[in-house]
Amino acid sequence: MAAKIVENSVEVPDGVSLNLEGRKVTVAGENGEVVRDFSHTLLEMSLEDGALKIWAVNPRKREASLVNTISSHVQNMIKGVTQGFTYKLKIIFVHFPMTVGAQGQKFVIQNFIGERQPRYADILSGVSVRTEGEDVIVEGADIEKVAQTAANIQQATKIRKKDLRKFMDGIYVYSKE
Repeated sequence: MAAKIVENSVEVPDGVSLNLEGRKVTVAGENGEVVRDFSHTLLEMSLEDGALKIWAVNPRKREASLVNTISSHVQNMIKGVTQGFTYKLKIIFVHFPMTVGAQGQKFVIQNFIGERQPRYADILSGVSVRTEGEDVIVEGADIEKVAQTAANIQQATKIRKKDLRKFMDGIYVYSKE
């Protein structure tokens, strides 16, 4: 009986260095460095001729689907270190004008719907957050950290125990680039 092999490869462009140690992938480029550990998978990986080859021999359905998933993760890592990822959030208020800003690794939201205590959102390492007028711009090389930081900011302005049809104040994601 012949062995079934499911494989995929990711080309490494010029200006990007990809390092493979076991199943730990490190991608470095002009925008920084992204490290991911894929040791939880049972896939084989090798770096050959400027391309990362990912394959599984006689895979089950889950392992076969992981081949394309891991290659998509590596492609996002390469895109992150070359172009970067940007999420844009819009500050929306009707009742009380809120003041926002980044202070170290925290994003501070003051006067949200008239509250006296400020609300805080975590900014993950390797992510930069800045405000431009009514926009909050979250940028970084790792798509997961950028998306999680944007989600933390949006979640910090979640309204509880009020009519959501009337109180629509908050900070919401409107663009992903």
